[in-house]
Amino acid sequence: MTEGDLSHQAQSLIDLVAYQEGAVVSRTLLNKSTGTITLFAFDQGQALSEHTAPHDALVQVLDGAFEITVAGELKNVTQGQILLLPAHQPHAVLSPNQSKMLLIMIRG
Repeated sequence: MTEGDLSHQAQSLIDLVAYQEGAVVSRTLLNKSTGTITLFAFDQGQALSEHTAPHDALVQVLDGAFEITVAGELKNVTQGQILLLPAHQPHAVLSPNQSKMLLIMIRG
């Protein structure tokens, strides 16, 4: 998919990234100097270890649920919900079951 594909036809976000056994799969939909939009599909039990980012990010859960720790506080985020990950705050992501999310990072 190219950036042009996004502007010319409607897409089903949930279908643009597939689950893979024992893995976290990502697909960048948009990568600009102002920010990125990335889809993720997590297999059951997969995680992203604690890290920080220099920019704010918004997580939207498309399928399933995630356990997201932000600055040491556990947040349970389910399908249809969003969560802000503030810049410079440590965060980690765990997917107890197969789950998909959209991550929008805003630079600036």
